[in-house]
Amino acid sequence: MIDKETKAAALRAFEQCRNRGFTLATAESCTGGLVAAAITDIPGSSDVFDRGFVTYSNEAKKKLLGVSDDVLSQYGAVSKETAKAMALGALNAAQTSLAVSVTGIAGPGGGSPEKPVGLVHFACASREGVFYARECRFGDIGRDEVRRRSVIAALTLIEELLGAPLRS
Repeated sequence: MIDKETKAAALRAFEQCRNRGFTLATAESCTGGLVAAAITDIPGSSDVFDRGFVTYSNEAKKKLLGVSDDVLSQYGAVSKETAKAMALGALNAAQTSLAVSVTGIAGPGGGSPEKPVGLVHFACASREGVFYARECRFGDIGRDEVRRRSVIAALTLIEELLGAPLRS
């Protein structure tokens, strides 16, 4: 079940996309498809949503989104660089107007001092060449809450990108 805050964020992102005639793809790791689920929970979501890529493993990131071995080995799966490569890969694979990506450490394990549990990277890219990235450090607040907040952050990033002036 999708909570009220997530539904509201999804509806805002959906309406902005629909009002501008934009289509959307998602590339998700730690959220496991929850961003796509939030959007597709909206009646009429097929006006906007094209497809979602759940690329939990590095192999999936490489095969489905074209994330390079170099990016993964140099920066790791949880990094701004990987989030950017995921968003651009989804944009190119789906041929949509926009793509948003999420990669992080939801916990309870998997963290390190450099990349603690609750660290999540986001990227949103548009066909017009606008690109936004964000890092959130939610802390060790529990797997479900890291994932919930990550979905809201990804949807908010779509809103922010759509609020930016687009290149002609």
